[in-house]
Amino acid sequence: MTATYTWDVFSTLDGYGSYAEGADWGGYWSKQGPELLERRAGVFDTEQRMVYGATTFREMAEIMTSGIDPNSLDEWNVRTMRSPATVISSTLTDTLGWPDATIVSGDAVDIVARLKQESDVPLRSQASLSLNWALMAAGLVDRLQVTIFPVITGRTGISPILGGAGDFDLELLESRTLDGHTQELVYRPTPR
Repeated sequence: MTATYTWDVFSTLDGYGSYAEGADWGGYWSKQGPELLERRAGVFDTEQRMVYGATTFREMAEIMTSGIDPNSLDEWNVRTMRSPATVISSTLTDTLGWPDATIVSGDAVDIVARLKQESDVPLRSQASLSLNWALMAAGLVDRLQVTIFPVITGRTGISPILGGAGDFDLELLESRTLDGHTQELVYRPTPR
């Protein structure tokens, strides 16, 4: 049986995954609410393996292992760090304090194709834009989950989430509104 691979990414309405240093948005563009946080905790309450590229893994590890009191983190972040992780990188040699992380070097498409065949649990990747663009092009992303926050970051937005992706048809599998304003959309991507 082949494990399902979900690319999970946050975005502004205009398609940016982050904002420039000094922009005064705050985490989640200051739009998180109880439904969003409960939904995210639920998503990460099931067993799954995380898959990261080096840049996203470094950023996540820095946040998660910075000495912040785990009780001050959103529950879904705590659960994310408890999940086993595969990091695809030719530059990292250290798991940066992340428990149950494995670093694998090589072709990302080959690595994820093998993981999909061998994994007993679903695979999920957060952010890791260039990694997931390549995996989408290879037809390895089964579900694209985009959480769209109700902001436009035309001046301060960085990291266009689909900026390096190819052309895809999207079949809407699920949609929900969280906290009356944030959209979670889950698609099945099909390369064109």
